[in-house]
Formats: sequence, C-alpha cells, structure tokens
Amino acid sequence: MSVESNLSIIRERKDAILNGDAALIAEQKKAGKLTARERVDKLLDSGSFVELDVLCADAGVITGYGTIDGDAVYVYAQDLTVNGGAVGEKHAKKVLKAMELAQKLGCPIIGLLDSAGAKLDEGVQALNAYAAIAAKAAQLSGVVPQLTAIMGPCGGTASVIAEISDFVVQSAKGELFVNGPLVVSAVSGKKVTMNEIAGSEASIKSGAAMLCCESDEETLEALRKICAMLPRNNLDEAVFTATDSLDRAEAQLNALENADDVRAIIRAIADQGETIELYSEFAASMITAIGKLGGRTVAFIANDPTHDEGRLTVYGCKKAAKLVSFCDAFSIPVITLVNSNGMKINSAPQGELARAAAALLQTMSDATNAKLALITGNAIGMAYASMAAKAVCDMVYAWPGAVVSAVTTPIATQLLLGDEMTGADDAIAKRAELEEKYARDIADGVNAAKNGYVDDVIEPACTRKFLGAAIEMLSSKRENRTAKKHGVMPL
Repeated sequence: MSVESNLSIIRERKDAILNGDAALIAEQKKAGKLTARERVDKLLDSGSFVELDVLCADAGVITGYGTIDGDAVYVYAQDLTVNGGAVGEKHAKKVLKAMELAQKLGCPIIGLLDSAGAKLDEGVQALNAYAAIAAKAAQLSGVVPQLTAIMGPCGGTASVIAEISDFVVQSAKGELFVNGPLVVSAVSGKKVTMNEIAGSEASIKSGAAMLCCESDEETLEALRKICAMLPRNNLDEAVFTATDSLDRAEAQLNALENADDVRAIIRAIADQGETIELYSEFAASMITAIGKLGGRTVAFIANDPTHDEGRLTVYGCKKAAKLVSFCDAFSIPVITLVNSNGMKINSAPQGELARAAAALLQTMSDATNAKLALITGNAIGMAYASMAAKAVCDMVYAWPGAVVSAVTTPIATQLLLGDEMTGADDAIAKRAELEEKYARDIADGVNAAKNGYVDDVIEPACTRKFLGAAIEMLSSKRENRTAKKHGVMPL
C-alpha cells in the first residue's frame, strides 16, 4: 500500500478520534462540563498543544505538552467520554510517559481528572496502574510542580494521587472521595449524597482542595495563574520582572487600629495587591497565600486573630507546614505574619496539638529557603517559636507595639506581678496598669530587638520596602547542613 493510501487511512482514524463520540460528548456538555480536549485547549496557550500517543485512543486519557505564558508544561486529561476515562494498563502507560518526560525536561505536570474509576475487567492490572501513577507522583514530588484539577469523579486511589500533588483545584462538577456515598451510608447508618461528602464545598472545608471554582473555565484559569507563579523545577533560578516598586509606601498600614485584617496587610505588601489565597475555608485561624514581591514569587503564612485569636490549631499547623515544605523544595521565599496568642486551648488530646506544632516547627527549621517573619501583634509561645524565632527565620521584623512573650500578657502579669495587685484599692485598675507595664517594659518588640531576637522595629508603611530588600539580599542564600537522607516528620 502506498504512502498516500496510508495517509488517508491515518487521517480518517485521527479525525474519528478527535471528533469523538457525538452522543457521549453531548452528555458531557449537558452536564455543564467541557470535553477533555476543550479543557486542554483552554488550559494551554492557544495552538501550543502537541498530543502524544494520539492513536492510543481507547486508553481514556489525552496526554501531551504545550505552554502556559510561554513556559513548557506537560498535561494529561482523563476523558470520561472514552470508556468512562477508566484507568487501566494503557491509561497508566500514557500518563507515566508524560510524567517521565516532565521529569526529564524539568517541566510542571498538570492532571485534569474526570474518570469513572478503575477498568474492572483488568483486575490487578488496573490496581497496579493506579499504584504506578501514585509512585511516580511521589518520585516527582519536590522535583517539578504538580498541579491537579478535580473536574469530575475522582474516587478511591485516584483521590490519593490527587492529594500527592502540590496544588489541588476543584470545579463545582468535581467529586473527590475515597469511599462513595453508598459505602459511607452503609457504614454510618446515615444516608449521604455524593455532593455532601465529595463536592467542592466538602473538599474546600476539609482541606482536600486548595481552591474551588464554579466552572471548568474558572478552574483552568486558576491553574494557569498558579502555574505562572511557580518555577519550572527545583533547579530553576528564573528571575521575574519587577512590575511594582519596592519603594512604594503603604500609609494606610500606619493608620490601622489593629492588625486583625491580615488579608489587607498581605495585599498591601504584595505586588499590585494581588495574591492567590489557598485553603480559604479550612483551618481559618491560619491564612496561606502566594503572590509576588519585587517580582519574585513568595508565600504568605499568617495568623488570623479574628478566628480563635489566631491561635495555632492542629489543622492550621498542617496547612502552614505543607506550604512551607513546598516552598522549600522549590526555593520560594516564605513570609510569616505573626499575631497569635499561641496554641489553641481546648479539650482535644494535648499530644495531637503537640505533634501538629512539632510538624510546623520541624518543617520551618529544616527549610533552607529564605524565611522572613513580621510580628504585627502578639507572638506568644509556640507561635513565636515556630513562625518568628531567629532560630527558624533569616530575618525578623516587628511593628511598634508588638508583644513577644512565652505566655499572654494577662497570664504573665498574674505570675510575675501578682503580689503588686494584692491589697490594691482598685484591683481592676491596678491589673490594667501592671499589664501595660509588662507589655511595655518586658514583652515589647523593642526589647526583643535590643537583645537581638528582632532585627528591627519598623514603621508599618515601610513594611514592603524592608521585606522586599531582605528577599533580594537572601536570593543567594546557601546553607550547609549535616548529611542525612531525610528527617523524620512527626506525623
């Protein structure tokens, strides 16, 4: 058969693959979802996608590479209209090929998940397919950024693979679960729906998803924004172009009545006031976000005093530790904004609180990326030790009126100056006087600075300038540590 004859056959086959099953595509559209190919096209720069293994169409997954804002990325998109996007041996081979190429070329890998589950007729082969993808994702962790979008069903082992990745974004049509509603209902004795246990609202509240979006289009745009902020790999030293002057003063920070509106503070520090908040409805007393400062991508980790007095909680510590760990792997600076009264006081097992705080403190201590702390209010006990101590941060700044203490001012006053309250004519007025004295003479940030535990007490309006200059200075930071395979995380 001639080349020309073969060419027509190949064209027909490819056209059939690209056009897909019209009836199944119509069902996908009726459900308010884009097709897998449409998702890839919207994720990547226009016309940049190059598909791999096009003729292996029955695998139920589309793989290939393209660009986001001109930078190369690899992508795989499960196709629910082809065999339900079921995961089997062929499916895994295509995904693993894309992941291996991403590793070799040092590019981010993005997964768009929408699958009915395992290919049951393959039995153990399907289980091994999931395990192989999960194992490869674990190997790529800390080597290239891994982003995952939950755009349809994502159950069982697939949900675990998603959680191994660095960033998880879920659309309103996404379902992230280990056990389905029938199993959960049978075990719990209470009827539950898929949306209740696996919908986007459930995922954002449980911390399974970092961001949730209303539509496929919004989900893909969120992935583009995140990816554009990240280095291509753990060795990438790309220099970002500064678009906002570090000399810009933020006078409104001087006028703050208190430092409770921490999101406003973060926006005032970030370039153009733009950040992407992660886990917004999970562990609300700890805020995590990424943005830019002086053109460089940075992470913000902040206590929110409007929730639990900004106290450290089990999930708040884990939330912060995950972002610090990611940033350390890719040499992204971390800025902590500290305003907390220490660990949360509750009836939960104290060992659980201790273990979570240990995870945060160890992660901060082990991290060799640039770490800056800004004490905007109280830095009490473990909040200071894990987020603002000179032992874990390269530079520590404080605002006027900041308090650094082992315990809160009322407790410290009672323990240290309790005798002076005895016999006072007005015990309440005396206590207030003594608390002010303790905060001013002992716990004030100025005293911490005099002893070298705070590098400077700065004017709030100049915060952006100080932090930006410090990050610029620390851009060439190098640390030599004791040789070891890895530390043992207190999980």
